[in-house]
Amino acid sequence: MWGGLLLLLALTVSIAYIHLGWLNTFVSVSIAAVKALVIGMYFMHLRYSPRIMWLFAGIGFFWLLILFTLTFGDYLTRSFLPAPTVWLP
Repeated sequence: MWGGLLLLLALTVSIAYIHLGWLNTFVSVSIAAVKALVIGMYFMHLRYSPRIMWLFAGIGFFWLLILFTLTFGDYLTRSFLPAPTVWLP
């Protein structure tokens, strides 16, 4: 599993150097989700743990989803101002 994580890390780094437009973010976050799943299942031993541990891990990911939703909601509803062309002290 450790080798798989290193392979996913190399894939993340190599994708960063390839211009895919908006797809770069989607692919990077997808790879990060797979890495988080591998870490949770094998290195945190969730695969063979009682279901209550699965529940607490799921609650943590649900909270992360709420935070991402609020952050992206704020980001998408802001009006962006153009950059100033002249610096006025």
